[in-house]
Amino acid sequence: MTDTNKQTDSAPASAAAQGAESDARSGTGFWQVAHSVGAGLLGVQSRKNRERDFTQGKPIHFLIGGVIGTVLFLFVVWLLVQYLLATS
Repeated sequence: MTDTNKQTDSAPASAAAQGAESDARSGTGFWQVAHSVGAGLLGVQSRKNRERDFTQGKPIHFLIGGVIGTVLFLFVVWLLVQYLLATS
């Protein structure tokens, strides 16, 4: 009889854990993703933000943000080179 009690007690707990996991994975905001991508590109991401990203963020958001951040960085470098070549 105690085995059935354990099974019924653990079932709601696992359902609650799955619900909490889906709530925790609801995502991060645009600015949080942008901040995390920028800090990641510079290599200065804090432990608190990294843990938040891995628990609440969706990988596709950071992948897209990383691609956009890299393209923007390359564009700024290209503009800087063009400016320096034009002024020299």
